[in-house]
Amino acid sequence: MTAPVDKPHPATWLNFAVDYGPVVAFFVVYRIAAPADHQQSLAEVAAVIKGTLAFMASAVAALAISLMKFRRVSPMLWMSTALILFFGGLTVFFHDGVWIQLKPTVIYLMFAVALLGGWLRRRALLKALLETAFEGLDDAGWMILSRNWGFYFLFLAALNEVLRHYFNFQNHNFGLWLQAKLYLFLPLSFLFTFAHVPMLMRHGLGTEAAGEAIASEPPTA
Repeated sequence: MTAPVDKPHPATWLNFAVDYGPVVAFFVVYRIAAPADHQQSLAEVAAVIKGTLAFMASAVAALAISLMKFRRVSPMLWMSTALILFFGGLTVFFHDGVWIQLKPTVIYLMFAVALLGGWLRRRALLKALLETAFEGLDDAGWMILSRNWGFYFLFLAALNEVLRHYFNFQNHNFGLWLQAKLYLFLPLSFLFTFAHVPMLMRHGLGTEAAGEAIASEPPTA
């Protein structure tokens, strides 16, 4: 009988870096390059372009790190990276920050439709994406998790659109939208994930796996 092969478990800090490293890179490069007077449109455009290029390069690096260290790349990460490159390319080509602001809305809506569509068909699609981080979770737990994340992605899409309307490149508040990606979306997602821990443990997730599950949330950057 062949011995079972253990599934690779990503290191918590590395998993976090892969998911959020690109948006942090965008934030840092933009803040360094942005002019003190955000009314300077040309300098502001240049800062957005530099930040977008750093975002795209970091996304590709995150994909490579995930492939080398975890020996696999989740479908969510493939899709996120492809959309980052697509919308980032549009941002650079048209010199317009609106495209990079649209990217999160598109990703959130795609994930929401996939997860809620699967839930309505009694299929927990999130299980195929995050199973290595939620070992032991029963089918009922996966269904709850898929449904809740589906609705949460709808909420994030709506929130991003509201913020994009009020804080954008045209009204010289792009930097405030970018700060919200770090200081609002990231804490919200951690709280949302942490709130599920009691339910996950009731449905079979072990204590040791619970901590890793928090660090293995779907990407929301």
